[in-house]
Amino acid sequence: MYRLLRAPLQPVTYSRWLHLCVPVLLVALWMFVGPEAPWVPLLIAVPIGLVPWVRLVEGLQARFLLTPHDWGRAESTISAVPSARWNDRWRTLLWLEVRLVLAGGAWIPTVWLPAMSVELVSIALGHPLGGDLMIPFEPPRWAAALLVPVPLILLIAIVVLLGELITAIAQRLLGPSAAERLTALEARTEQLLERNRIARELHDSIGHALTVAVVQAGAARAAGDPEFTDRALCAIEETGRAALEDLERVLGVLRESGQPPSQRPTLVEADRLLESARASGAAVDAQVTGPLDKLPGPVTREGYRILQEALTNVLRHCGPVPVRVRIEMTGDRLDLEVSNPLPDEPALMQRSGSGLRGMRERAALLGGEAETGPYEGSWRVRARLPLERIR
Repeated sequence: MYRLLRAPLQPVTYSRWLHLCVPVLLVALWMFVGPEAPWVPLLIAVPIGLVPWVRLVEGLQARFLLTPHDWGRAESTISAVPSARWNDRWRTLLWLEVRLVLAGGAWIPTVWLPAMSVELVSIALGHPLGGDLMIPFEPPRWAAALLVPVPLILLIAIVVLLGELITAIAQRLLGPSAAERLTALEARTEQLLERNRIARELHDSIGHALTVAVVQAGAARAAGDPEFTDRALCAIEETGRAALEDLERVLGVLRESGQPPSQRPTLVEADRLLESARASGAAVDAQVTGPLDKLPGPVTREGYRILQEALTNVLRHCGPVPVRVRIEMTGDRLDLEVSNPLPDEPALMQRSGSGLRGMRERAALLGGEAETGPYEGSWRVRARLPLERIR
C-alpha cells in the first residue's frame, strides 16, 4: 500500500509506463493497414527477434526505462549485448511477443480510465457529454464528484503492477545468460588479479626505495664522512628516481589513461638492485649463470620483484650485512636464492608478512614455488620458477 502511494512521485513509474506504451505505435500503425488481422504484429516480431542486434537494442531500452537505477552499473540485471547463441535469440523473441501483449493490456486502461474521469467530471458539473458513456451507468452529481479520482487511482495501480511485471520479465528474458555471467566473472577476476599485482609492485618498489634511503641516511649520519655522505646521497637519489618511475607507471595503469605503461624491470637489470644494496653498505656476493635475456617475460619480471623484495628485507631487518645472491637459468627453470646471516631476533624477518606472501604468490602464479625462512644458520629466500609452461 505504501509503495502504491509513493508510486505517483517516482520517475520510474512513468518511464515504465512509457516502455509499456512504445509497442502500441507498431500495433496502431498496423490497425490502419489491416484491422481485420490484429495478430499480424505478433507474427512480424518472429524474424525480428531472431536478429542478434535486437537483443542489444531491447536491453539498452529496458535498462534505461525499466531499471534506470541500475544504469551504469557493471553488474546490471539486464544484459545489453547482441545474442551470441540461439538460446538468447529465442529468449529475445519471447520477450518481444510478451511485450506486445502487455502493451495491449496497458493501452486499454491508459485510454479508457482517464476518459471515465472526464465523463464523471462532466456529470458532476451538470453537463453530461451525451452519447455512449464509458461508465456503465450515470450516477448522481454528488456521486460522480466523489468517483472522479477512482479511475485515476486504478490507472496508477495498473501501471505500477504492469511495470513491476514487465521489469521482472525483462530481467528473466533479457538477463545475462550463463555464458555472459561467466565472462563477467572472468573479467572481474582479471581485474582483481591486476589490482593485487599492482599492490604487490607498489609494496616491492616503494618499500625497497624507502628502505635503501633510510639505511643510507642512517649510515651517513653515523659515519660523519663527507665522501661517504656524498655516495649515500647519490644512492638515495638513484633509488628514488627508480621508485618514481615505477610509481608513475603504476599510477598510469590505475588511471587507465590509455597510454601504454613503461616496461616493467626484468632480471637483466638485476645489477641495479645489487649496486643499490652495495651502496647501502651490504657486501653482496652475486653469481649469475645463464642467459637472463632469454627468459620468458613473466618469469624475468616476477623474478626481478622477488629479488627486490628479498634484498629489501635484508636491509630493513639486518642492515648492511653480507648477502649471497645466486641466479641460475637452467633448461627448464630459473633458480633464485638470496641468503644472509640471521639477525639477533629471527622473528623480525618474518614480520614482513605482505612481502613474504607476495613472493610466494608471484611464484605460485607462474606454477613455481618460493621458500622463505631460516636455513643452516642463515635466512634464505629460494624461488624456483618453471620456464616450459610459460613458453
